[in-house]
Amino acid sequence: MSMTTSQRNQCHTIIHSASALAAGVGFAGAQIPTADNLILVPIQITMIISLGAVFGRELSESAAKSALATAMTTIAGRGISQWLVGWIPLYGNIVNASTAAAVTEGIGWAIATDFARSHARA
Repeated sequence: MSMTTSQRNQCHTIIHSASALAAGVGFAGAQIPTADNLILVPIQITMIISLGAVFGRELSESAAKSALATAMTTIAGRGISQWLVGWIPLYGNIVNASTAAAVTEGIGWAIATDFARSHARA
């Protein structure tokens, strides 16, 4: 992976901002199964489009959705944790927030790494 310091800093800001938003949404929506997905997916799509811009890639919403769908297998674990403990007040909120942030963070860095690799080959 060959990211410049500037690109790495920009990715860091984009990904951590999206992860913080995802944590807030996950915390607030823990007791309502899958309701937070309606808000998390647009956050993640915006993150992907923003990451593309860092590497000079103009992504449409459908391209970002496609990239997100590829990365979505990790969200299965989030669904399991929400089903197991999401309904428990406070504890479920904390677990749901942590999982939403971690999944968003993982998706962000995986996609940023992919964009950096393809940018280096171009």
